[in-house]
Amino acid sequence: MRIAKEAARLLYTGVSEEYKHAKEQAAINLGINALPSNYEVAVELDLIAEQLEGEDRKELLFRMRNTALTLMRALVEFNPVLIGSVWRGTARKGSDVDVTVYAIRSEDVKSSLNSSGYTVKKSMEVVTTKGGRPNRSHHLIIELDNGIQVEVVVRPQEEREEMARCEVYGDIKKGLSLPELEKLMRGDPLRKFVPKRRHK
Repeated sequence: MRIAKEAARLLYTGVSEEYKHAKEQAAINLGINALPSNYEVAVELDLIAEQLEGEDRKELLFRMRNTALTLMRALVEFNPVLIGSVWRGTARKGSDVDVTVYAIRSEDVKSSLNSSGYTVKKSMEVVTTKGGRPNRSHHLIIELDNGIQVEVVVRPQEEREEMARCEVYGDIKKGLSLPELEKLMRGDPLRKFVPKRRHK
């Protein structure tokens, strides 16, 4: 528990950006030869954010989900899905809005964003290995006037039905489709989507 708290502090303050590094550094800092799970660190990180940010955090989450809603309506033809901390309801200071879309060409998504008044500040291709083969996605970074940053990840259309497991919580990263987000904002805009315990 002590290592989980320390790792969460390192993540919150920006000393570490990845869970693995935060846990390893926390163990060194405390002189303890043990590592908590990512889930345990995430729980502590959420508590730290709650304690330090209070009501401002709820207001931030509401604004970020509204931001996602407007953007996803502009990208409706690409089947947008809200993921990350804004979907989970664990967004905090420094979090960004993560939206996945599915398209043949990233330029089509970029064109739709431009025509809706969004300016893409940065565009980059990311290649990872999945199942022994390269997995490509295109990342579009948008910085809004309200200070919120949005990352739109463009994936191939054939990946739309694929379900990935979350490395932190262990559950399936379902996210929220546009209709689901619209329903959420009408009924329970601050709801969290976090399992009570890590899924195996």
